Amino acid sequence: MKFDISVPLLGFDNIKQVELQKIDDIFMKMQAVEDEHISFTLINPFVLREYDFEVPKNIQELLEIDKDSNLLILNILLVQTPIEDSIVNFIGPLVFNTDNKKAAQIILPESTNLGIAEKISTFLTK
Repeated sequence: MKFDISVPLLGFDNIKQVELQKIDDIFMKMQAVEDEHISFTLINPFVLREYDFEVPKNIQELLEIDKDSNLLILNILLVQTPIEDSIVNFIGPLVFNTDNKKAAQIILPESTNLGIAEKISTFLTK
């Protein structure tokens, strides 16, 4: 599934379109269409923790989000070995409007108490 990037990804201003590929029910791969060497592993944050935030009004407008929109929220995962050492960026979620195939990364305010680099092991039950 291809998405147009409506707001540049932090540090990747040249990426205008990405393709999402499902890995499993938790993980996805996001591949830049313009550059085959740029890809990210994404994770469904809701399987790890309670995760709630407001999408800023300007992003809602850019992505044409309304109350009936089907959204997919994913976070960038920096994969490490072992997997328990992998790092999740909770403060910069990616918002995908699956209705019109538009996407953006938003940066949440520090007041959310979410981290930019939280170990996945923190959320795994033993």
